[in-house]
Amino acid sequence: METRQNKAPEQVDARREQSQAAAEGAGRASETRHGRKLGRHGHTSLHVNGIAPAAKEDVGSLVQKATRRDDKSILVICGGLSHERDFSLSSGHRVQGFLEEAGWTVSAQDMDGDLLGLLTDEKTRPDLVWPLLHGANGEDGSIRDILEMVGLPYIGSRAKASRTAWSKPIAKNLVRMAGLATPHSVTLPESMFRELGVKPVIDLLLKSLGLPLFIKPTKGGSAMGCTLVKEGKDLPQALINCFAYGEVALVEQAVTGTEVSVSILELNGHPLILPPLEVWTPSGTYDYEARTTPGPTEFYVPARLDSRAMHAVKEAALIVHRVLGLRDISRTDFIVDEMGRPQFLEANVAPGMTDTSLLPQSAVAAGYELPDLYTALVQSVLDQNRAD
Repeated sequence: METRQNKAPEQVDARREQSQAAAEGAGRASETRHGRKLGRHGHTSLHVNGIAPAAKEDVGSLVQKATRRDDKSILVICGGLSHERDFSLSSGHRVQGFLEEAGWTVSAQDMDGDLLGLLTDEKTRPDLVWPLLHGANGEDGSIRDILEMVGLPYIGSRAKASRTAWSKPIAKNLVRMAGLATPHSVTLPESMFRELGVKPVIDLLLKSLGLPLFIKPTKGGSAMGCTLVKEGKDLPQALINCFAYGEVALVEQAVTGTEVSVSILELNGHPLILPPLEVWTPSGTYDYEARTTPGPTEFYVPARLDSRAMHAVKEAALIVHRVLGLRDISRTDFIVDEMGRPQFLEANVAPGMTDTSLLPQSAVAAGYELPDLYTALVQSVLDQNRAD
């Protein structure tokens, strides 16, 4: 989930203040008015909110159907050489562990010179692949092209849809055309600053878009290279940080509101929308440091939204999933602004699956056991007899 400016403590409405007061002193798993708070390194069983019974039944029926799990081999691909290698390894091993706990035969493989041989040799060729590569090659469609060429079924969006979601400007344009809101932005390559001059371009950005701004690479995740800019003097360094992770910058008007993530799993052809999760940080930005360092970041599941905004953000996530042509699993990040309107930030085709990742937290909040939920997703894909 990309970082974004959320409401400062003094701007939080009375409902939030009441929720926090009620939870004070009750610890990381304390209940709030609208849900239960998750500490950065803790999980707890949370209130189920807005989960349709049919979706619960889909999970249960698929789990019951998966009776011969040891007959099917599943390969989790993780690692790779992107900046997000460590996150990918953690995600892959977590998923591998939960599937093995559920009785599946699972192995994990790095993105290296042995992979193609393993995928094509009849002795080692898996029945299903779950690509959990984060960053380039994993989310840009490349590994999915490889899997399609070798004719192996896999979990997740196809290559073309992955490339579409991977490019934030393209995804924003498609989502905007579908009628959803997304912060106004411009896209500028590093070469533009060299050719036109750094100062004139920065001056033009400040004049045209104003402050605050949010700077991020057009491709990438885990908030690497992302910076919230509140003062013009900080914009040059923010751009330097951005270009360290990519050649093109997305310069976005920062939106104040509630940072919310919505995860979707497709089971038996039906979307399971997990409870929207809210991320709150004292600084107002869920940046790389907040993701990797234990501290005061708080997660609320379900997000502390009124019923209208809750419905709107779920509906928006489903629209994004369909408009971008995503499949099986996705996570979409929004800012719900002060009018209760979801502002689209980005969509993820390979969301994090670590112990502190947002999708697993939402699933636990909805009362799902992760081995069962991942089993349901695996069985749903196997039932489709895909060639890709």
